[in-house]
Amino acid sequence: MNRLNLASMFAACALSLSAMSVSAAAQELKIGYVNSDRLTRDSVPAKAAQAKLEAEFSKREKELNEMATKLKGAADKLDKEGPTLPEAERGRRQRELVEQDRDLNRKRREFQEDLNQRRNEELASIVERANRVIRQISEQEKYDLILQDAVFAGPKVDITDKVIKALSTAPAPAPK
Repeated sequence: MNRLNLASMFAACALSLSAMSVSAAAQELKIGYVNSDRLTRDSVPAKAAQAKLEAEFSKREKELNEMATKLKGAADKLDKEGPTLPEAERGRRQRELVEQDRDLNRKRREFQEDLNQRRNEELASIVERANRVIRQISEQEKYDLILQDAVFAGPKVDITDKVIKALSTAPAPAPK
């Protein structure tokens, strides 16, 4: 009797699963996938943001590189002249180099923090615009689901190029 009950339960489960798969196939979901990395790297707004950041930070970066070059030159000069210098002069120059190195490292840290903050601001703006465009595409083309992160997505569901194209024509939001 146990085997009969188990067999009938198994048959009922199989019948139930097959009914669900027929029902799911009848409803046909429309799914899309967007590669977020490509959006933030290849879209017109992403390239514009990168150019804007480079223009905004290139002068400071150049100044830091010049400071580093001068510091290295001064350190090399001290290494070369050090053995012939009086002890007091050598100590003074070493202290100056340590102070200049500390100042350079502080300025580099500040530069990196400022750059990261601005990069995050620009990225947030791009993501916000991309999400609006994705919503519009979803509504216009009747998508049931659009994913942004997936382990695998086939080319049939990848709408990244469509979103990148739409982003290049979408107006930029007004500054806040």
